[in-house]
Amino acid sequence: MILDYNTAKKTAELLLQINAIKLNPKNPFTWASGWKSPIYCDNRIILSYPHIRVYVREQISKQINELYGKPDLIAGVATGAIGIGMLVADIMNLPFIYVRPNSKKHGRKNQIEGYFSEGQNVVVIEDLISTGNSSLVAVEALREANLIVKGMISIFTYGFPISYENFNNNNVELYTLSSYDVLLEQALEIKYINDDEFKVLNEWKQNPSEWQK
Repeated sequence: MILDYNTAKKTAELLLQINAIKLNPKNPFTWASGWKSPIYCDNRIILSYPHIRVYVREQISKQINELYGKPDLIAGVATGAIGIGMLVADIMNLPFIYVRPNSKKHGRKNQIEGYFSEGQNVVVIEDLISTGNSSLVAVEALREANLIVKGMISIFTYGFPISYENFNNNNVELYTLSSYDVLLEQALEIKYINDDEFKVLNEWKQNPSEWQK
């Protein structure tokens, strides 16, 4: 769910500006899953642009305050959201932890890195939502550690129906700064794409796993 439409538009514009999101319907990318996709998103690039990372951390921290007040902890999902999660924790003067996809195979074999206590309230930061599965693995690990997950805030979501279904089934509130639908509107408005490309990009979202097969 998007909390503020103007923030969503501005975020989309900035992501396109720095090529954190690339749209290429004529020469699609191949995701790790094997899906052919006309969009590629790498929000870690945000960290290389000081004024944009400041904007993103301020918007996320603002939304956390509006939605949940001040939690006890900020958690980032490894590895994409570690950097931005730390920035949010810093501006909110909160402790930071991060969650690996799996427990380490050596040392203390932690899945959650950082200091925390059972019963603390935590808001989870994510950089990108596709199906939501990897994000929900992090939530499960936090809950198993007896932390109270208030919700998750992501920079961007593709808005796949399966992701909303997954979050609802796991009783996790999800909010995002921007989304694929808003991105397409903004890309068309600033003439990053034309009407025909808009149509192709919109069709992809309806059935991404089968697109161009």
